[in-house]
Amino acid sequence: MALDVEAVRAEFPALLITDGGRPRIYFDAPGGTQACRRAIDAMRHHLETGTANSGGAFATAVATDAMSEAAHQAMADLLGGDRSEIAFGQNMTSLTFALSRSLGRRWADKGGEIVVTRLDHDANVAPWLLLARDIGLEVKWLDFDPETGALRLDELPGLLGPNTRLVAVGGASNALGTLNPLEEIVRIVRANSDALVFVDAVQSVPHVLTDVRASGCDFLACSPYKFFGPHQGVLWGREALMEELEAYKVRPADSHPAAIRFETGTPSYEGQAATIGAVEHIASLGGEAGSRRDRIRAGMAAIQEHERALGERFLGGIAGLQRLRLYGPPTTQGRVPTFSVTVDGMTAREAAELLAERGIFAWSGNFYAKEAIDRLGLAASGGLLRIGFCHYSSEAEVDTLIEALAEL
Repeated sequence: MALDVEAVRAEFPALLITDGGRPRIYFDAPGGTQACRRAIDAMRHHLETGTANSGGAFATAVATDAMSEAAHQAMADLLGGDRSEIAFGQNMTSLTFALSRSLGRRWADKGGEIVVTRLDHDANVAPWLLLARDIGLEVKWLDFDPETGALRLDELPGLLGPNTRLVAVGGASNALGTLNPLEEIVRIVRANSDALVFVDAVQSVPHVLTDVRASGCDFLACSPYKFFGPHQGVLWGREALMEELEAYKVRPADSHPAAIRFETGTPSYEGQAATIGAVEHIASLGGEAGSRRDRIRAGMAAIQEHERALGERFLGGIAGLQRLRLYGPPTTQGRVPTFSVTVDGMTAREAAELLAERGIFAWSGNFYAKEAIDRLGLAASGGLLRIGFCHYSSEAEVDTLIEALAEL
């Protein structure tokens, strides 16, 4: 099913905003997408029709409980898991820190090792480094190829062994756009250790179909505001594992089953409502037939094909720009539509400011991918200029970007 880009764009109110008559071009998607109308309307409906905490006998509490269950089911459908395996939180970072503390209770005083990568956002590095410091684990690093942006998976078996507790890896790089082969990574881990596998899928969920069962991972975290929804975090964990873990929470709170026990305090119910809207938006791109998971599968296929075409248009357009250097995978294969470059003669921030003057929104810096930027030797010079497409990006916008880059 081909994506009707104009119909998609009509679902995003922010795309109608102009500055002095100039349309805004949102190429800042890796840092957060614009919100779709379904998400906005769902949040408004929840707040306007009466909100309440959960567990009450009265109408608004009952409605909140039903909505929250629907939100957990929506995320389960998006990720290919079960509702009981889903936990909402403030953001992916806070959920990862919470999970790391709970896992640490199992490993305290036992020693062991953890593996992290130099390609990841620090939200999938710092929680594990701090845990290792606190309970005495050894940290091992999986490197990446600076030329291609690909993880050096040939080195992974040598980092694993009988004492490896956990391997933390990203679904895709927020700095370079690299799409990691999760199933292959999990196979390597299983063949060489009994380690758990945690996946930061913040950058992959918006662009490719996620299937936690097929990947074989143990935990996966993502952020709805990266796929057209609200500022929320979501954690998926295998039910049997989540049942074993103790969440840090207040004493009067009920002992919830499985993943929901990690929802400490009162969650953002309006955020959960908006997340339903975001998932429904993706499903709507896949037609009307079949289950929601079926429609999500079809919708993600349409998204991926559209973004691939945009990526090829962009790469072809910048091929002759001698002042630009592209980092990460050189083609659209093995990547998401996140493209990072440097421009000779100016810092990434200066380039971003010049694009902003033309109404083109793009990020610059290290994007919290500290290890990756250090590995590339770009920290002192201000990091990278990052351009990110998503399904509401158009060919005309890509052409405008190419023209602007040529004139820098």
